[in-house]
Amino acid sequence: MLLVFDVGNTNMVLGIYENNELTKYWRINTDKEKTSDEYGILINNLFQYDKIDMDKIEDVIISSVVPNVMHSLENFCLKYCKKQPLIVGPGIKTGLNIKYDNPKQVGADRIVNAVAGIEKYGYPLILVDFGTATTFCAISEKGEYLGGTIAPGIKISSEALFQRASKLPRVELIKPGMTIGKNTVSAMQAGIIYGYVGLVDKIIDMMKKELNSEDIKVVATGGLSTLIASETDSIDCVDKFLTLEGLKVIYEKNKE
Repeated sequence: MLLVFDVGNTNMVLGIYENNELTKYWRINTDKEKTSDEYGILINNLFQYDKIDMDKIEDVIISSVVPNVMHSLENFCLKYCKKQPLIVGPGIKTGLNIKYDNPKQVGADRIVNAVAGIEKYGYPLILVDFGTATTFCAISEKGEYLGGTIAPGIKISSEALFQRASKLPRVELIKPGMTIGKNTVSAMQAGIIYGYVGLVDKIIDMMKKELNSEDIKVVATGGLSTLIASETDSIDCVDKFLTLEGLKVIYEKNKE
């Protein structure tokens, strides 16, 4: 069994691959304060609930954009899985030709998504990951990682509105069905959801023009991808497990 970790600023997603198939996955809070033993207890409880034997973990691969959590996760892997984890970063084989000014600045999650996207959908390609930040990544017709856009995530935008405006409440992120809200909550939901849809459509439209092609597949992933993709005109499909699949692909490239 292969254990994969996608560590984001808000959540981390764990997955188990058996015979190239994702058989189990879990989403837990990313906590920089947790020790390796606390992660061990938490993850072991998840495994026990789904009747998974931790001793059967053959390898571990981690993609993280949160450096402060890595010490605890690495120690968890060594102590509880008895494995040295493979960590996505400089020096790891990805097969990706990165055209960024400084390739080391590209987040591990964006690299993993690009590897999975190219493997599954070919190129050219635009990838949108709805996480703590929303990232847009452009893959050229030659399969090169060109770069992209980073925008505040929809949850960050919503929280900022609540925190900075004294009389506005915290609202649930659901579609209100109309833009002319009849109360403060529905008005905020309309502004947050449909305003964000406009942001997504505009960035993708500009990316397609810069790539000089309208016939480009656009794939969305991340926790809130379904909510936004259902309202946009520009996203072709949602792939919830794109990052986990990218981790498996990168593991396969490096396992020897």
